[in-house]
Amino acid sequence: MQPRSSLLNWGIFIALSLIWGSSFILMKIGLDNQLSPYDIAAVRILSSGLVLLPVAFKAFRSIPVEKRWPVFLSGTLGSLLPAFLFCIAEEGIDSSLAGTLNALTPVFVILVSAIVYKTQTPLYKIIGICLAFAGSILLLLSNRGLNLGESYLHVAYVILATLLYGINVNMVSRQLSQIPSLHIASVALSLNAIPALLVLIVNGYFTGGSQTEGWWIGSAAAAALGILGTALASVIFYMLVKRAGGIFASMVTYGIPFVAIGWGIVYGESYGWIQVGCLLLILTGVYLTNRTVSDTK
Repeated sequence: MQPRSSLLNWGIFIALSLIWGSSFILMKIGLDNQLSPYDIAAVRILSSGLVLLPVAFKAFRSIPVEKRWPVFLSGTLGSLLPAFLFCIAEEGIDSSLAGTLNALTPVFVILVSAIVYKTQTPLYKIIGICLAFAGSILLLLSNRGLNLGESYLHVAYVILATLLYGINVNMVSRQLSQIPSLHIASVALSLNAIPALLVLIVNGYFTGGSQTEGWWIGSAAAAALGILGTALASVIFYMLVKRAGGIFASMVTYGIPFVAIGWGIVYGESYGWIQVGCLLLILTGVYLTNRTVSDTK
């Protein structure tokens, strides 16, 4: 991998970390303003699909017929179902725990790759992932306000979402590598906007509380989550998967704690050397993983 190419991969990595690291806050804003988790998730997918709909019309015709189902399935596994699972989970657990458990994604990428596709993962990649995951757990445990009595069921929702992410990353990198990233994201999200719209209709979203200020604030947060955290992020994530490989792309989940720390500083929270050490451990793990990707290109 050329230096410029590697630098661009890191730029995409940082951009995704910023976008997805902020998404948990937007979910909480929606939940705090009269919207149900089903409304937030559905508005998120619907808004992302509508934004990309003009591109999807042209992109759909360019996708081979045999690849259209995998593209739709990619949107379901990588966006639609995880959106609902994360929103439901945040009814019972803190967003910080949800963000940390999201770091299981690279683990599932490797497991699915090994079990389903019979591939072997280099030792250095495994070491890098273990270091980054350990740093995420230590960073979470360093939070004095951590509630260890969290709902196991809600934790399971997040774990299931990360498993779906792992399946999707492997599917995209192996079955959709020849399709442009924008085409995958636009068609996948536009098609999955249909079931999202049905959820909103059945759930009474358009008639329940559209006259209240909270409804508008929550809806705006969910729409922002869809446009930025799903539409834009999906395009550049698919790009990163095809440029740097599924494992390094999934490591973007370890950039989220950095963003969480940044938001904490903005809101006046204090952090010490323990948190700094955890972040350095995470960064070391991500660097090791990217280094092995570079060596094999």
